Amino acid sequence: MLHGMCKLPAMIAGIWLWGASAMAADGLTTVPSSFGPKETMDRLEADIKGKGLTVFARIDHGAGAAEVGQPLRPTELLIFGNARGGTPLMQSDQTVGIDLPLKALVWEDADGKTWLSYNDPAWLAKRHGLGVEAARTVDTLTAMLAAVARKATERP
Repeated sequence: MLHGMCKLPAMIAGIWLWGASAMAADGLTTVPSSFGPKETMDRLEADIKGKGLTVFARIDHGAGAAEVGQPLRPTELLIFGNARGGTPLMQSDQTVGIDLPLKALVWEDADGKTWLSYNDPAWLAKRHGLGVEAARTVDTLTAMLAAVARKATERP
């Protein structure tokens, strides 16, 4: 009996860790890219600017890691948006402002494959309890993000 009880804490920890990693991807859309990290990010940034959105920052996490002598595969974050899209959501619930402006992460996995990840606007709406009045804006943002992700990651 004691032997079985010793396994219980490990099983509970394992279940908790599995659940934590499963939840970490909740609401995250991740698509593979046909291009390398830099080209994917350059394409994404160009298309976002071409749509009239503001790019607030492009953060190179890999360069930051290198500055402190630590390794990190290519990882860049783009922060972008505009008041026309974000304001209606914040009018529904100002706490959505913690998730705005929008963000997209381009990263390279251990196998050298490039990915683009972003928060699903419907998940953000659910997270902040936005009502039906935000649905049209959420749908527009969802379509826009899918379109820029496709253009950044797929060959013509």
